[in-house]
Amino acid sequence: MDRRNMLRAAVAALGALFASSRAQAATESAASGRLKVVYHLNESDKVGFVLGNIQNHYDGVGGPDHVTIALVIHGPALRAFTTGAAPDIRSRIGHFSKAGLELAACGNTMKAQNIALGDLLPGFVAAEKGGVVRIAELQSQGYLYIRP
Repeated sequence: MDRRNMLRAAVAALGALFASSRAQAATESAASGRLKVVYHLNESDKVGFVLGNIQNHYDGVGGPDHVTIALVIHGPALRAFTTGAAPDIRSRIGHFSKAGLELAACGNTMKAQNIALGDLLPGFVAAEKGGVVRIAELQSQGYLYIRP
């Protein structure tokens, strides 16, 4: 077998493995009856829109008992979730946190913007390896990716 054919075979095998793992994760999620979703937010002008999407998601499936949602935030959007956040954002995040929403802040963004975990609204955890790494971890656990 020449190198080109070996490379094609390796790429095909990796593709099949990836598709199989995604199918298994989706099947496990469907079997439990509880969808798992990760929302990706990095644009500050989309904060209200994304929070509205999350509320609509909860409403559309009958509440937080029927879906597991994570929100991963990095880049400029993170500033909107500091302790000086607008009252509407503070209220929504408090409500979502009580409902079980996972709130993850990118550790790289926190460092770059000099934001400590204590500077963020209650309920946040730091994604120490980075926001995009956290998103990939969640996707590997069967979470569906949404970036409004």
